[in-house]
Amino acid sequence: MERLVAAVLAAGVLQVLVATADDHYLLSRIAFGSCANQSAPQPIWDAINKFDPQVFIWLGDNIYGDIRRPFIFLGKERTIGPWQNAPRFIPSSSSKMLSRYNSAKNVPGYLRLRAKAKVVGTWDDHDYGLNDAGKEFSAKSTNQRLLLDFLDEPQDSPRRKQAGVYTSYTFGPPGKQVKIILLDTRYHRDPLSSDGSVLGDSQWSWLGKELRGTPSAITIIGSSIQVISNLSGTTGPLFYMESWGRFPKERDRLFKLINDSKRDGVFFISGDVHFGEITRYDCAAGYPLYDITSSGLTQAVEKVLPSPLRFIVRFLAWFTPSTMRVKNQNCRYRSCTYGEPNFGAIQIDWDASPVNLKIQVRDINGLPVTGVDISLSELQAWNRTIKAGQDQRHCTLEVKLPWIVRYRLAILVYSVLACKQFLMLLVS
Repeated sequence: MERLVAAVLAAGVLQVLVATADDHYLLSRIAFGSCANQSAPQPIWDAINKFDPQVFIWLGDNIYGDIRRPFIFLGKERTIGPWQNAPRFIPSSSSKMLSRYNSAKNVPGYLRLRAKAKVVGTWDDHDYGLNDAGKEFSAKSTNQRLLLDFLDEPQDSPRRKQAGVYTSYTFGPPGKQVKIILLDTRYHRDPLSSDGSVLGDSQWSWLGKELRGTPSAITIIGSSIQVISNLSGTTGPLFYMESWGRFPKERDRLFKLINDSKRDGVFFISGDVHFGEITRYDCAAGYPLYDITSSGLTQAVEKVLPSPLRFIVRFLAWFTPSTMRVKNQNCRYRSCTYGEPNFGAIQIDWDASPVNLKIQVRDINGLPVTGVDISLSELQAWNRTIKAGQDQRHCTLEVKLPWIVRYRLAILVYSVLACKQFLMLLVS
């Protein structure tokens, strides 16, 4: 207990010291993660602490603050199915949200991390306060304060006065600077089916200034939802996931802003989907744009099935088409996704010539499950002379696939269900 108390005190001191020394802090190890249920065991912090990051980035669902109701198909209130008439998720009170943040903040492994690393972050829907919520959510200003308290944001921080939690940080000496931009994809987001705005006018204006501002060797843009992948384009009509791909005009605007800014070394990190993967898009700018998704620290898609049946999830992940996913020899599974608890790890070798980035998704033991090695020279503005599509692999959007390929998951599922129904009729 004494060690934990000392760790908390050290964490507070460290946050102040690092915050005042961002301009000179050479950054070479960054960890990131999302989707951490405060009520679940969190052994993954041991692996994160062993990685020894200088900065840890929360990418949302830092707690699960809303209330999940059970699946109810029949009755007066139906939370799922074609006759759904009641919400599956409902908001918690601010006092319950605070209690859950306090539980998350005092997880022993996380306390050890806070004692030695700078912790920054943004939110997603469940810590925003309600599943899939956007700008319409009434408790967003109250919950903004709770998130910033959880992150030990200074009381005089501009984040406490603005509408939304977006922010940026710059680390390192001139020539070796790393800029971290954290977006807020909740506070100003229009409804999912609207193809409206994700960021809102004020955040778009701010982001433009950030990207056109002082150059940095590396720029990491953190988004709570996936930027490159749009799996909803291939999992529908069975189910849909949130992503920038569901707001195609906004995603095109984001890509154009990066391209027009002529900023070097940009890549994305994201969370939300309860599995890890690496995706890239080669036709948005003059160099490949990567998106490294790590989700989640506790929540993972394979947990929906008992261990002997988890091969089904892996098969479906492989069978579902994805035009953007990076598939290489670094993948543990054939699908190049990872549906168990994981975290993201970024290592920067400043001594290499050119500078090298090793970016991985790692498992609960700290072992890589997928990864890429990127030379910083591959993410340079001079590559903008390459014509879009020329010698580039990841250029076909999921929604542009032939329908027989795009919807093959749905075709498989409906065919299995039809066969099952046919067999039942034969038996009867």
